[in-house]
This record gives sequence, C-alpha cells and structure tokens, in this order.
Amino acid sequence: MTRLIVQCDLTHSNARQQSFHLHAHLDIPLDLPGQGIIAVFGRSGSGKTTLLRCLAGLERCPSGFVSVNGAVWQDTSKGIFLPVHERTVGMVSQQPCLFPHLTVRDNLDYGFKRTPLLQRRVLWDHVVEILGIGALLDRYPHYLSTGEQQRVSMGRAVLSNPCLLLMDEPLASLDAQRKAEILPFIKRLNREMNLPIVYVSHSIQEIVQLADTLVLVNEGQATITGSVHEIFSRLDVFEHQGDVAGAVIDTQVVAHEPEFGLTCLEFYGRRLYVPYQLSSVGDSLRVHILSRNVSLSLTPPPGPTSILNIFEAHVVEIGASTSGKSAVDVKLDAGCLMLATITRKSLLALNLSPGQRVYASIKAVSLQL
Repeated sequence: MTRLIVQCDLTHSNARQQSFHLHAHLDIPLDLPGQGIIAVFGRSGSGKTTLLRCLAGLERCPSGFVSVNGAVWQDTSKGIFLPVHERTVGMVSQQPCLFPHLTVRDNLDYGFKRTPLLQRRVLWDHVVEILGIGALLDRYPHYLSTGEQQRVSMGRAVLSNPCLLLMDEPLASLDAQRKAEILPFIKRLNREMNLPIVYVSHSIQEIVQLADTLVLVNEGQATITGSVHEIFSRLDVFEHQGDVAGAVIDTQVVAHEPEFGLTCLEFYGRRLYVPYQLSSVGDSLRVHILSRNVSLSLTPPPGPTSILNIFEAHVVEIGASTSGKSAVDVKLDAGCLMLATITRKSLLALNLSPGQRVYASIKAVSLQL
C-alpha cells in the first residue's frame, strides 16, 4: 500500500522568530494513506502550513523523516534532504500565483513542458476538461475572476506531473458561492487523476465535503488522525472547536421533488430528505448532520409530523454528563454512526443507556451539504 510518512521535529529558535515559537514548532509523526484527500485541520498558528512547507522542502526539519510512496525526501539520520526542485510536488496557495504576462494556456504549459516526456502521467486536455477552463485558455489572468484564477493555478500545479498535490487553504479568499463551485473540481482532480492531495484548511465545511482522512493539529502536535467518518462520530473531538459536532454520511441522490424544494438521498437503504440540490439522480453527496439538529424519542411519532427524517436507531455511547453543562452528546447507530446533542434533563427523562432503541428525528431544512 502506498503511504505518506512524516516524522518531523522542527522548532525555530533564532532571534528573528522567537516571538512566533508556537507558530514554527512542529512535532508530528504521521503514517497516512498515499491516496485520497488528506485534510489537515486546526486553528491559525497550529502548524498546518509548516507541515506543508516541510513536505515541499521549503522547511528543513533538524530531526525528521519524510517519505512519499516509498521515495525518501528527507532522512536526517542519513544526511538526505531533497531540495524543492527535486521533489515531485505541486503546490496551490491561498492566492493564485499566475504569471500576469502569460495567457492561461501559457501558464498551464509552464510546468507541463518542463516535465520530460517519459515522466508525464497526466493529459493536458484531461486536466483542462476536469477544471472547466477550456474557454479561458486565451485570456490573461487579470481578465479572470479570483475563482477562475484559482482553478488555473490548480491546473498548472497538476500539469507539472506531481506525485503529491499540496493545497494551503486554496479557497480562503473566495466567497461561499465560489467555494461551492470549486469543491467538485478538487474532488474530480483527486478521483480522476489518482493524485493524493494534502489539503490544509480551517473550514469544517470544506473538510466535510473533501476529506477521506483527517489530521487534527494543535500547537504543532497531531492530536487525532483517522478517517473523516470515524473522527466526526467521536464524542470527544470537537468539544473545543465550536458548533460543528455531528455525523458525516455519504449518500446517493435517488429523486428530486422540485415542487417542494427537496432532494431525496439514500444511505444504507434509508431515505433522507434535504433542501433541493443541483445534482443528478445517481450522484454521490456527502451530508453533515450536526448533532444539535438531531432530537431523540423512545417511540415514533403517533400521528402526522412536520419532520420528514425519522430513523430507528440504537444508543452506542453516552458522553460525559458534566455538572454545570446543560447538554450531553449521544452516539447512535442508525445504519451509520450519528450524534445527537440533548439536554442533561432530557437524558434523565428518557433514561437512556447503551443498546437502547430510540428514534432520531432530523429536520430536512437543517441539513448541510
């Protein structure tokens, strides 16, 4: 199996950077799949960008080891350190970095033509088609929107034929609509190019839609690593990250009801109604069901109800019921793992315990995609 292995111990200690000690400290041992999209999440200054710079060869770990799919890029114990130009990485930063005097076509050609013919693993036309930039080829960057410039930046990075694509908050400068437009392009790049991506972000929404593997970084330490579905279903992960706890579910579009503004999804043989989606029947969609939007009952509603999504489930685990806090998290098995946040008073009234059957209700209008 291909792997991405990183073992870095990096602490800047020179006078110029002493005031940024935490920002420049990195002590992260990682052994990750060398495929899919690996998201690195954490607060500003936690070490996310430093990790990317170590992978790219822009930072040298005084004590470190970096191996990508069997190729050793750094091994301090053996005096090995490959410089940037010898590492087959592509990098996309927050701001598009295009050559203003070159057209889109010439920007794309910049990396592609510098790759020896026998080392080219991607097709120029295929990358252009995936990113939807065929109509932009004869334009100059200053005639493009920021979102279009960022797609061209991605194309140029991929056409340099990297074995690893590094993305440092590439959507940070875009509004919500532009982000939603570009996320599918990133997923297609990963899927159709079979190109592993390390994606740094502090946006939970981006990570939910993109990530296969998630690395949580805090003050230079990788605190938790695992599949995105596993991590989001844990009771102890996001208690200090704000209102983001909840299940991540992969679904498939099975029907649209435009007269009601709804789309029907299916997961593990169950139906889930969400606000109308601009997707075709058969498309895959990932849903983030926030725990605060899940309510529990011991019996199904006896009569008609406004809630469209009601699932039979079983209690798997109950979080700590801390004195002074009003809420507690409950992990459920509803065909997939799901979380519900309820009050401690409700927990007592329902008398919940692991293994107990309950009914989880979720309002369609509350669901996030």
